[in-house]
Amino acid sequence: MELVVFIIFLISIGISQTFKSKLDRYSRMVLPTRFSGAEAASSMLQENGIKGIKILCTPGYLTDHYNPVTKTVNLSKDVYYGQTIGALAVAAHECGHALQHAKNYPMLHFRSAMVPALSATSQMMPWVIMLGIVLINTTSIPLQIGIGLFSFTTLFSFVTLPVEFDASRRALAWISHKSFLDRQEYDKARDALWWAAMTYVVAALASLAQLLRLLTILLGSKRRD
Repeated sequence: MELVVFIIFLISIGISQTFKSKLDRYSRMVLPTRFSGAEAASSMLQENGIKGIKILCTPGYLTDHYNPVTKTVNLSKDVYYGQTIGALAVAAHECGHALQHAKNYPMLHFRSAMVPALSATSQMMPWVIMLGIVLINTTSIPLQIGIGLFSFTTLFSFVTLPVEFDASRRALAWISHKSFLDRQEYDKARDALWWAAMTYVVAALASLAQLLRLLTILLGSKRRD
């Protein structure tokens, strides 16, 4: 199991670096329409009848996200002002989440409902697991609790997958409908979003592998008893 975790870790690094490399390349390819990411986001929301959503510029790199609580599409500076294929793809993806919210997409609401519990779980989980491993030869209860908490975070990782894939599907459907890009440019936008989605897939698999590793430790202590 240690080997599996290590292999997934290496794959995760590779996919993350590939995504960043591709996004960097596509973020230098200027759109024929000269639409900025913010303008594209505004257009996508308006054309889908979505009102009451603010489009904000947020600091940082790859900090783009949709906040269903504040109803804001938050775009990093490069995406907000960028007039590139990369900026268009990222902005449209985040608006895809806004569409999910407006259309009551079940998995988005399920994931959002998990967030408060996840925040509390994430703070205590590492300490509980560490304590469980230290005390494993005395009692397995702390580790069992830690595994329960970690199972919740693993579930959240897998719930995230359909949400992200669906947001990209909505983004690409709108981009295709608007005819912003020719076929080759469209394929580049799709490629950027596919590699972005793969980072979530690897994160979910890494979480599952880590969960199995903890279960192996727990079962090993049971057999010794």
